[in-house]
Amino acid sequence: MGWFSQSISRKSYNGSNVPAPHIPSPLDQLGHRRFSFYPAIVNIEHNEWLFRRSDWDEIEVMNTKTHEELWIPRRFLGGIASAEEPVVIVGLVKELEYREGVIVPLVRRVIEMPRAVNDGLSEIAQPPASRPERMAPVVAIRIEDERPASASRGVFPKVALGLLVCVVGLAIFRDGPYSTRSRFFAATPAVPLPFTSSDDYFSIVSRIGRPSVDDVRTAPDGEEIHLLRYPDRGYVLVVYGPDRDQARYIGAIGRTGRLIHSIPLPDGADSRALIARLLSR
Repeated sequence: MGWFSQSISRKSYNGSNVPAPHIPSPLDQLGHRRFSFYPAIVNIEHNEWLFRRSDWDEIEVMNTKTHEELWIPRRFLGGIASAEEPVVIVGLVKELEYREGVIVPLVRRVIEMPRAVNDGLSEIAQPPASRPERMAPVVAIRIEDERPASASRGVFPKVALGLLVCVVGLAIFRDGPYSTRSRFFAATPAVPLPFTSSDDYFSIVSRIGRPSVDDVRTAPDGEEIHLLRYPDRGYVLVVYGPDRDQARYIGAIGRTGRLIHSIPLPDGADSRALIARLLSR
């Protein structure tokens, strides 16, 4: 048995199902009333919706014409307009678009307009009669020392090279193995789940039922990592130990893949770093 399993005694439960706490959204008060988003979601023609249900970090809505159901992150929701005629307006904090089956922020790209043909030749094509006959006055120009200019020319390549290195480093960090670990340490909303380090697979099942999927992985130390998936509740519970019967609860991951609940370990440390280390491989 691993160090984590040896330090915790087995605890059995006879309790009934305990529902996960519900975080209300601004749309809960609408009930079955229809509403429209403002601004409207790009790539969706019919802007009339019904509220279906809410999750920890998303809400589900249904289009009244196409009956298509979409999940929209809570962070994009704004306020609800007081006027209800002809339809309730739900504000969005930024423009969204429907792309490849998901809702993402709209990114507007600036396209440079091409120059008109012969635009640069207008002055050359000007007839000689319209050109001024008097020559421009000659102004004395003082020649400055060329050494500062050459020094400044040497700084720009260095700055450009530094920016290029930063861009490449960000791309490697985003797509590399460290990006998964940084995702767990990002600021996420804490969810008050009722599980502790004394909970095992059987106590969890007795509270909220069997998971839809039990994804088993092998940790670097030979222990087992069980990812108990509950898609209807919007989270994945992580249990860790020698096998399923002896594994103990160490945290939960939300629908967006970020850690939403962690617990104190027997050595006094938080389980956040342990989960990041186990799942980053």
